[in-house]
Amino acid sequence: MIKAVLFDLDGTLLDRDTSVKKFVEDQHTRLSSVLSHIPKKIFVEKFIELEQNGYVWKDKVYQKLADELAVRRMPPGEMLDDYLTKFKDHCTPFPNLVSMLDELKKNGLRLGLVTNGYGVFQNDTIKALEIKEYFDTILISEMEGLRKPDPLMFERAAERLNVKTEECMFVGDHPKNDVEAAKNSGMVSVWKTSPHWDKAEAADYTITDLAELKLIIESRAKAVQSSI
Repeated sequence: MIKAVLFDLDGTLLDRDTSVKKFVEDQHTRLSSVLSHIPKKIFVEKFIELEQNGYVWKDKVYQKLADELAVRRMPPGEMLDDYLTKFKDHCTPFPNLVSMLDELKKNGLRLGLVTNGYGVFQNDTIKALEIKEYFDTILISEMEGLRKPDPLMFERAAERLNVKTEECMFVGDHPKNDVEAAKNSGMVSVWKTSPHWDKAEAADYTITDLAELKLIIESRAKAVQSSI
């Protein structure tokens, strides 16, 4: 029986694509004194291209932006600082995030969050989404000294929730780092579909909306009861 549900953050709970686009558009507007020579559309598209869905850290992104778009009046490091302090103002949740977490907590499930990234930045994102109080444990790779898909990340999360890995369901958008890694650790794996990947072959379940999780958990509970 499922006793705990763990989640990835970016692309699973946080609508990262929307959040990034909102931030970059706003950055271009706010820093118009140094970016006005670049059309906003070009600036946004180049940023998204360079950052590769978050897998290229922003120091490199801003350095390349400065080089390729001839940003001369502000050092890349200052643009990075702006990102670090202002991104949280544009964090956008996927639909039904809070109502889904409410339902799971009401049903007595323990909740965890397991995410790669930098501690302060990811904590700012979690606070911006106003969901921190829902989680019984939060693991961020920088603070743990581990990164998904390392199985120790998943095992450590289960241990902190005082459950076995096979009593956990993990929900994530990355086919390897989330879905396959969770499945390999013994967890039930759920793929939150993403426009960045076509499929997740290791997924036990696939969802397009977070509200679907409740139905999956209820169906599994009924199956367990009927087999007793």
